[in-house]
Amino acid sequence: MENGAVYNETTEPEAKRPRRRPLGCTLRHLDLPHLKYVLCLQVFSFVAVICEEVVEDCSNCSGLYFFEFTSCSAFFLSLLILCVYCTDAYEAVGEDKVEKL
Repeated sequence: MENGAVYNETTEPEAKRPRRRPLGCTLRHLDLPHLKYVLCLQVFSFVAVICEEVVEDCSNCSGLYFFEFTSCSAFFLSLLILCVYCTDAYEAVGEDKVEKL
């Protein structure tokens, strides 16, 4: 017993963790046509927000305010869609919950 035969290693060696991408970014859940669509939606809604902010005076502002609301909503919702589908949040939330959302 003095030679150390009694004391064997009791733990397994640590397995290497899978290499993670920066910010968990992946395009596994969003195919190319849908990715193009969401990116175009993102760009156009951002341009709409910028164009709305350029207007200084208006005679009937209710339409402009509605346009501002819809363009900002489209921008942030498409950004949310992009974040959910292109990061690890898709697996964290669950596919069934994402589809319901």
